[in-house]
Amino acid sequence: MTVHMSAGGKKIRIELSNATGKKPVLIGAAHIGLRASGSSIVAGSDRVLTFGGRNEVTLEPGMLLTSDSADLAVPAESDVEVSLFVKSSGGSVTAHTLGLHTAQIADGDVSGSTTVVSTSTTLAYLWLSSVDVMAPKDSFAIVTLGDSITDGFKTTPDTDQAWPTLLAKRLHADNHTHAVSVLNQGISGNEVLHDGAGISALARFDRDVLGHPGVAWLVLLEGINDINIHGQHSNPGALTPEDLIAGYRQIIERAHMHGIRVMGATLTPEEGVWLAGPKGEATRNKVNEWIRTSGAFDAVVDFDKVIRDPQHLARMRPETDSGDHIHPNDRGNHDMADAFSLAAFTTSKR
Repeated sequence: MTVHMSAGGKKIRIELSNATGKKPVLIGAAHIGLRASGSSIVAGSDRVLTFGGRNEVTLEPGMLLTSDSADLAVPAESDVEVSLFVKSSGGSVTAHTLGLHTAQIADGDVSGSTTVVSTSTTLAYLWLSSVDVMAPKDSFAIVTLGDSITDGFKTTPDTDQAWPTLLAKRLHADNHTHAVSVLNQGISGNEVLHDGAGISALARFDRDVLGHPGVAWLVLLEGINDINIHGQHSNPGALTPEDLIAGYRQIIERAHMHGIRVMGATLTPEEGVWLAGPKGEATRNKVNEWIRTSGAFDAVVDFDKVIRDPQHLARMRPETDSGDHIHPNDRGNHDMADAFSLAAFTTSKR
C-alpha cells in the first residue's frame, strides 16, 4: 500500500486497526520502505516492523495497535510502501475504501520483496490506520475532519490531488510553516450528527483527532451529508441549521479542551445533485453565515466563496465541478487549498 507522507522524519511506525472487524486478524509480517516507482521500493530501504519486538501480531475485533518505530530517513512529501502479510482474517476487513493510491495484492508472504507482482489491486487501505514519523520538535499537525470532499472523492487516483494533500504541499513550501503536516481524516459519506458511512464525526472525534500525536489544529468541513439525508424535508425531526451548529459547537469545545485550535470551513454548493433542494440550500446558507460571523471558530476558510459560481451562488463553478455537482475536481481541490491563509498556522499554541 502506497502512503503519501506529509512530514518527514528519522524514525517511522504504523498503526493497524481492526475497528470494524468481527473476527481476529493475524498479521504474519509487516514491512515498510521508501517508494521508488510503481509498487517497488528503494533498494536498501526495507524495514521490518515489529509489535513489542514480535513479527507476528493479532488484531482482535475493535483493536488498534501501534508498531515499534524503525530507523528510516523519510523525506517530507515522499511516498512509502507498507506491506502486510495477512495470515488469516476470517473474511473480516477493516478498510478505508477511498485510499486513492493503487495497492497491490499478491499470494503468499511477499511483504519483504523489493517489488510486488500483484494478482489484483485495490484503491483501499486495508487494516492500515496511519503512518507516523518522528518529526523535529517544532513540528505539529493539522487534522482535516470531513466527508468525501475532504477524502478526495472524484480527484485523480495516484496523483495526490485532494485538498488536504495540496495544503500540505503549500505549507512545506513556506519557510514559516515547513514543519507543519496535514492528516486527512475524511470519510466519504460521513455525517456530523449521525452514524452511517462510518460513525459520526462527534463519535469518532477522540479516535481521529485526539488519537494522533502532535495535533495543534483541526479544519472542520462536514455537514452536507447531514443536510441531504436529514434536512431536505419538512417532516417532524428534520434537521435544522441549529442542530448542525450545535454539533459544530461540541467539536469546537472538545478540541479547545485539549488545546487544539479549530478552523471552520464553509459548506460548498451542490445545486444539481438529486438530493438537493431549497430547504437544504437555506440550511447550508444559514450554517455558512454562522461559520463566517459567529466567532466560534479560531479561524475560517471560505470554501463556498472560492468554489461557487458568482452568477449562480447555489452552483459550483463549471471548471471546478467533477460532473456530479457536489464533489470538486482536481482544479477545485487546488482552489480550496489555495484559499487558506498560511499565517494562521505559524503557531501551534492556543
